[in-house]
Amino acid sequence: MNNLIVRIAEGLGNQLFMYANAFALSQKINYKLFIDDESAYFKKKNIEKYQLHNFNLSSNICEDKFKFNNYIKDFKRKFLIKSNFLKRKKNFLIEENDKFKKTKYSNLSNNSFSKVLFVEGHYESEKYFKNYKNQLKLEFTLKNSNFYEKNKYIELIRNNPNIVSICVRQNRFSERMNNKFNENNIIASQNFTKKTIEYIFRAVTYIDNKFDDMKYLVWSNDFKDLRNYLPENKFIFIENKENKSLSDFYLLLNCKNFIVGPTSFHWWPAWLNSNQNSLILRPKDLNVSNNLDFWPSNWISI
Repeated sequence: MNNLIVRIAEGLGNQLFMYANAFALSQKINYKLFIDDESAYFKKKNIEKYQLHNFNLSSNICEDKFKFNNYIKDFKRKFLIKSNFLKRKKNFLIEENDKFKKTKYSNLSNNSFSKVLFVEGHYESEKYFKNYKNQLKLEFTLKNSNFYEKNKYIELIRNNPNIVSICVRQNRFSERMNNKFNENNIIASQNFTKKTIEYIFRAVTYIDNKFDDMKYLVWSNDFKDLRNYLPENKFIFIENKENKSLSDFYLLLNCKNFIVGPTSFHWWPAWLNSNQNSLILRPKDLNVSNNLDFWPSNWISI
């Protein structure tokens, strides 16, 4: 059996994109899918950690011999990637980008691969895995659902069909350790939040002009100062304390309507949602991804 090993990196939203692309590709080319859960996280500068073990994935973690999880093995990986272009059957499939670091969808299964294929990249477009949506819905169910069912917000969301979920990603350019105190990055983050808020109000106005009694719930990685922009008589703040990212994700999966924030974390619950009558809005002028095909074409651009 040929093996496809996907290198998982970054935060939860990006991890889901990486796995979804690899899952779809492995099905198309008939390779067995394995996960490298360590190689992208062994360096101390990383602020994220592998989180896909919390989901009911059908794929297993690869053997250590297929990981590049220390500095010596990582150096070997870089050498193998450089020599990869000389091979007719590729050992590495790396997402391509242009001189501006922009990416777009391309048909990956047209390539010729070796028996062991390492896949790296974000692949942040539904075009890579859209035909496998039903399978991915099962893959991306959370383990330990009883824990999340006890969340104090779950009944509010389930009992109100007019719930609209909103996500605000703060500190977009200043969350990493080496950028945390950089003035330019802090200003860029503030401007990004400002544009996100402007988009939210455009989207709320659009919805309120069409529907009555909508309830707007707000999730965020950092609630600091948000109440200065989003008044509590209009918006309900969902502040989970325990197991925050996964609790947030579970609640979002239960929402029906979405003002999708410029964040891959919020992209996924909107895409996975099964309701045929869902209202899904996305920003016309904000894209956190380098992928030009990041936003699904059927989402409403506001």
